[in-house]
Amino acid sequence: MASPITTIGFDADDTLWHHEAYYKLTEARFAEILAPHADPGTVSERLIAAERRNLAFYGYGVKGFVLSMIETAIEVTGGAATSATISAILEAGREMLTHPIEPTPHAAEALRTLGRTHRLLLITKGDLFDQERKLAQSGLGDFFDAVEIVSEKTAETYARLFARHGDGAERAAMVGNSLKSDVLPALAAGAFGIHVPAEHAWALDHADEPAEAAGRFRRIADLGALPAVVETL
Repeated sequence: MASPITTIGFDADDTLWHHEAYYKLTEARFAEILAPHADPGTVSERLIAAERRNLAFYGYGVKGFVLSMIETAIEVTGGAATSATISAILEAGREMLTHPIEPTPHAAEALRTLGRTHRLLLITKGDLFDQERKLAQSGLGDFFDAVEIVSEKTAETYARLFARHGDGAERAAMVGNSLKSDVLPALAAGAFGIHVPAEHAWALDHADEPAEAAGRFRRIADLGALPAVVETL
């Protein structure tokens, strides 16, 4: 029987190219900047708390992360953060916005293979300018039939986008490294969800594998396994 899947959505950061590793490096640099005021564990806890508070205001991406670092620096130093400290944080943020884009293993090959038989969508969240920059530098943009940069990934988001660009969520699959934002809401929309775990994970992105909808959930080690898995759906 032919596969019912006609449309495949892909997450971008840490699915098609490396991303979280740069946040980890910047967080370590941030801890060094604040070393005279607090130990790395305290800095990390304060930063995660600031990110959690600020998601509703700043959304996802480097700019919101930088603002959360500045807020954390002010808190940790009791309001005594110097202009030099703020400048160092801003410089770290600028470096994050210019880091080279390195595709994940087998990304281009998987897109090339699946693009012959399926509609391919890029569905990502974050800062518009930064996501467009990364897509352009990745060299993967031409594989996609459509690109959607959204503020949040919900079941409603996936239902709307798979209806707009495909044959509905029930004939679509979503591929990504995040169970929380890529897989679970896609399953809730009625699509298949394919999890590709990344080496580094964001603390606020944790979720458990689905107990329900198991028949529509798959987990693969890397994108090299994706074409064969899609054939089984």
